[in-house]
Amino acid sequence: MASRINLMIFLGFVAFVIFSSTVFFVDQRERILLLRLGEIKQADFKPGIHFKIPGFEEVKRFDGRILTIDAKPENYLTGRNKNLLVDSFLLWRIADTSLYYTAVSGDQRLASSRLFHIVNNGLRDAFATRTVNEVVAGDRTTMVAEILSDANESAKEFGIEVVNIRIKRIDFPQDINEAVYLRMRTERLQEANETRAQGAEEAESIKSRADRERITVLAEAEQKAEEIRGNGDAKATDIYAQAYGKDEAFYAFYRRLSAYKNVFNGDDMLVIEPKGEFFDSFSTK
Repeated sequence: MASRINLMIFLGFVAFVIFSSTVFFVDQRERILLLRLGEIKQADFKPGIHFKIPGFEEVKRFDGRILTIDAKPENYLTGRNKNLLVDSFLLWRIADTSLYYTAVSGDQRLASSRLFHIVNNGLRDAFATRTVNEVVAGDRTTMVAEILSDANESAKEFGIEVVNIRIKRIDFPQDINEAVYLRMRTERLQEANETRAQGAEEAESIKSRADRERITVLAEAEQKAEEIRGNGDAKATDIYAQAYGKDEAFYAFYRRLSAYKNVFNGDDMLVIEPKGEFFDSFSTK
């Protein structure tokens, strides 16, 4: 009884091994290639469970997702021999699994290397026919579309599709950057000095106009003040004359008291002889 159970277990294990070796699962993110004795029998299986002949057929799996090649920044010469440092990356995927396996043996590194050289040459040719201004400020979308189209034509022989090419950054090399920075700094300093000089000149002009206006205003004010004082003095004299004409004795007495007030103001001591017309009011006669 025990031997029969062991035999059934053994036969079940053998059946499982044989069945598992004949079945393979395809994920939707994969590209599958079925080889029979080293030759391609079928490619691009749909996702799900599929069967093969154990020992005669072999399954090759490749990444079917969009892959990225992000290389180091490269130096490119423009149409006027200006050196630019360009940082870019490209997106690609397997378009024809059979051709991909035949051309690069399914080696992703080898495929990335060849694809990089194709795109790199396209970028180099595109930059060589354009100026710095056209590359930086021009229609970059059109330029990339042309490179993408040419790259796809060349990548077809490897079973590869170039999905997109992106330029992340365009810059001058470090030594050129420093020279450009120094030149821009010198130009900005020159502009700043010119602006300061213009401002100083305008300030002097405004100050001169303000001084002239100040002198004019003060002169007019002084003239007007003199006229007002003159009119006031004339009016005061007229009032005094009218008052003096009404009571000459009172007016003379008032004027004398005012003179006394001005002379005998304070603690100063005057040693004089009380004689003369000025002291007539102190006499007892």
